[in-house]
Amino acid sequence: MKSFNKVRQPKVSDAVEQQIEKLILEGSLRPGEKLLPERELAIAFDVSRPSLREAILRLEAKGLLYRKQGGGTFVQSNLWQSLSDPLTELLASHPESQFDLLETRHALEGISAYYAALRGTEEDLSLLKLKHNAIQEAQRSGNIDAEATAVLQYHICVTEAAHNIVLLHLLHALIPILETNIKNNFKLLYSKEETLPKLSQHRANVLNAILARDPSEAREASNRHLAFIEETILEVTKEQTRRERSLRRLQREDSKSAI
Repeated sequence: MKSFNKVRQPKVSDAVEQQIEKLILEGSLRPGEKLLPERELAIAFDVSRPSLREAILRLEAKGLLYRKQGGGTFVQSNLWQSLSDPLTELLASHPESQFDLLETRHALEGISAYYAALRGTEEDLSLLKLKHNAIQEAQRSGNIDAEATAVLQYHICVTEAAHNIVLLHLLHALIPILETNIKNNFKLLYSKEETLPKLSQHRANVLNAILARDPSEAREASNRHLAFIEETILEVTKEQTRRERSLRRLQREDSKSAI
């Protein structure tokens, strides 16, 4: 006679733990986000408070959640901080690393745009349009920091619309460096203001391809957008180098005249 293993029902607390882990993994619960109060969370999961408490304690032990005395339960804020501040500053201080990051962005943003066009829900696409509008509003204000922040939020939204959790977590791990890169790029791009309308058009082309559900065009438009940024920054950097060289020559001539 064959022997069968008994089918065991999972503990309620195990099921709650797995659901919260899934929400964190897919980005529905973000680092630093506060969970609902215990009573409301128990109702939402339709479980008892002791079962919920047991699940939360295990998630705390795993380092995914933490509690503030009298302040509630939060998702760990350092989940995605795999790149330390010293490394961020080191990369930011080396100009060549900015171009390395642009090359990396070609891969990440191109594939995110591809899958956003392929898999994005109607809700995702509506949010993308709102984030794109926020960039335009920030650009009209002339506030570089606000525009850079809006661009970063737009890229996060595109990656969320791709529905690939590995891509999403890679992006969040790079956020400190991406934020610095985008701001530095804008400082250079704004020194050549005639490029700004073209930059906006490139970004609009990416969005339009995603909205049109054209994955290949979305990826190619993303790559054209980043290639345009790279070419413009190279051109501005060369102009600055020539200007600095000319200033040094003038200073030498002034020094000779003063002798």
